[in-house]
Amino acid sequence: MSTFKAPKGTYDLIPPYSAKYLAVRDAISGPLRRSGYGYVETPGFEDVNLFARGVGESTDIVSKEMYAFETKGGDKLALRPEGTASVLRAALEANLHKQGNLPVKLWYSGSYYRYERPQKGRYRHFSQVGAEAIGAEDPALDAELIILADEAYRSLGLRNFRILLNSLGDKECRPVYREALQTFLRGLDLDEETLRRAEINPLRVLDDKRADVQKQLVDAPLLRDYLCDACKAYHEEVRALITAAGVVFEDDPKLVRGLDYYTRTTFEFVHDGLGSQSAVGGGGRYDGLSEMIGGPALPSVGWALGVDRTVLALEAEGVELDIPAATSVFAVAIGEEARRLLFGKVTELRRAGVAADFSFGGKGLKGAMKDANRSGARLAVVAGERDLAEGVVQLKDMESGEQQAVAVDGLVEAVRAKLA
Repeated sequence: MSTFKAPKGTYDLIPPYSAKYLAVRDAISGPLRRSGYGYVETPGFEDVNLFARGVGESTDIVSKEMYAFETKGGDKLALRPEGTASVLRAALEANLHKQGNLPVKLWYSGSYYRYERPQKGRYRHFSQVGAEAIGAEDPALDAELIILADEAYRSLGLRNFRILLNSLGDKECRPVYREALQTFLRGLDLDEETLRRAEINPLRVLDDKRADVQKQLVDAPLLRDYLCDACKAYHEEVRALITAAGVVFEDDPKLVRGLDYYTRTTFEFVHDGLGSQSAVGGGGRYDGLSEMIGGPALPSVGWALGVDRTVLALEAEGVELDIPAATSVFAVAIGEEARRLLFGKVTELRRAGVAADFSFGGKGLKGAMKDANRSGARLAVVAGERDLAEGVVQLKDMESGEQQAVAVDGLVEAVRAKLA
């Protein structure tokens, strides 16, 4: 046993389970790659003020959950708790918005960090795939992202997820709602910290998960009743476009995302098989975020889907992903001459695009064949001195047990024919 263990609230991804995570990442990013989104990768840590300004100082993420630290040089940094602010910062720094062809469409995948109470589906280190469309105010863009996320989940075989949809208004109509909501909240029996939060950003109180708070919010004013005509028209167009695409959603007038930068369209993907941590992803429009972090006005929209949560959702539905075996051919050599020859053939097979492995460590036939079984390979290539004297190797089908002699020079072609 090692003296060290993974830190509390984190996990290691190891084979074969890690193959599920890779398959989920590929499935989520697939529709994005086919829709003009280019890959972006940002540092694991950023200036702490990027998140304080962008995510919001009143959010739990910034006030309680962010891993912030000061470097030896005096820089104040934070491990990234979410992806949008970092991706927008990277796009602005590279002047992608000045190259024409807006929106700038980007996707990303990576690890994020929040200091919170660990539980199933909620970790201090977690993985997400995200997408951002920067620089265009268009309901079709909001609809596109919702449709692509729905497509990704369905391609994995998920069926029991729901899409919740709402509008948070804009700088014209939200202040009127904000005042009405604050007036309502001041009349409730709330603790001091929640009342303080209500004065900074009252919408955050609607996102409070405590039962005693939610009980008092039953009669809270709804933002949809305060939307201006422009926001109403925008939201109706988003709804119409995703409906026309056959994507089923639920209107949720109380849906509030946990980040301060969202405006207008907001949505969440939930899976009822995950218990209290039912959200598997979400996103929305954030038209003012660029200006918050010092950039020009760039209306944008995006989402992030949790890889960890998606894997849990698949398990809750009993969905088994069709993940091919990591190895198609496993080579077993008896004797040094055969060992050298088969090692060369394994290299040749790999260069021909065949997933191949080799029995390392000088094991005997019995031990090496056990390795071949454990590898999940469909075929085993076995050779000893007698085989080499005849210029052949034995090609064994690991499922049927059938075995045939194949000329050494024709091995790659014979393997390809068997695997076709």
